[in-house]
Amino acid sequence: MLRGRRALHDSEREPSPVHKCTPVAGGAHVRSEAVGERDLDWDDLRYFLAAIRAGTLAGASRAMRVEHTTIGRRLSSLERALGAPVVLRGPEGLKLTPLGESLLPIAEQMERSVAAARDQALERRARVRLAMPSGLSALFGARIAELQKQHPKLSVEILSGSRPVDLKKGEADLAIRIAAVTDKELVTRKICENGWALYASETYLSRRGAPRDLDDLAGHDVIGYDPALASVPAALWLEPRAANANVVMRSREVTDMLAATLSGVGLAVLPCMAAELEPKLTRLSKGMVATRPAALVYRRELKLSRELRAVIDMVVDVMRAHADRIARSIGTAR
Repeated sequence: MLRGRRALHDSEREPSPVHKCTPVAGGAHVRSEAVGERDLDWDDLRYFLAAIRAGTLAGASRAMRVEHTTIGRRLSSLERALGAPVVLRGPEGLKLTPLGESLLPIAEQMERSVAAARDQALERRARVRLAMPSGLSALFGARIAELQKQHPKLSVEILSGSRPVDLKKGEADLAIRIAAVTDKELVTRKICENGWALYASETYLSRRGAPRDLDDLAGHDVIGYDPALASVPAALWLEPRAANANVVMRSREVTDMLAATLSGVGLAVLPCMAAELEPKLTRLSKGMVATRPAALVYRRELKLSRELRAVIDMVVDVMRAHADRIARSIGTAR
């Protein structure tokens, strides 16, 4: 139930703000603001620490590279916020008050925390997480080593796998996507066409020979794609042609499929960028049996630091260099 306001007796009125007197040089005192009248400025604590460590306003001003009056103003600002003096100023320098003594370890801990936060931020800016489909990481080894010589504090973390990372949730900074990107909150830089071709190892070909008709792989051992990847172009090309083949294994990781193909387990449709680097693999299809654009993707609001820009340039250079070779349709049909 709301009640109307009534006049307050003197004994019921709120007490007037309590003011403190801050000692200054020469024994004079100045009246500070009321307790809690203004918020504490964390930056004032830096000047407080510098003043205590130097012992004088002049020493602190040299350490902070500011006028000594600035040190004095910052100390006064801190004392107004706290409502009590933290130092006594005198001919022999600065001396902590009881409040100042209790504040000192707190300010030092804050300084350490700020330094730790700054170090983490610097480390975070120098660490770039690059996500890519399985099988592409082999293309980047030499260039990453070269890049780190140019940027000694840079650390490139490769996240390789078939599961697309969620850039908007911060799972990676950059991602190479072999799929259409429709999210307008992401910047998409098309790099090249990524292609797949049919491959077999020397071991398999010496044992089983090459297929006579690539549109019918009946009688051959085939390495297929996991059902989760049934919609990727490579799987769409392979499945109908392997209807009468012996599907000896399925996988969603290109690295596993590549290793199995190299071991002679069976035929496989592999990304050309990865398979063309393997001298023991033979490309059975003249051209690429499936293609899809490859793009570098990152969040639109991502702040592009010098290190991040360097990684972006490196990724584009490496991918385009290998794209030229793939575009010439290396390999001959057998």
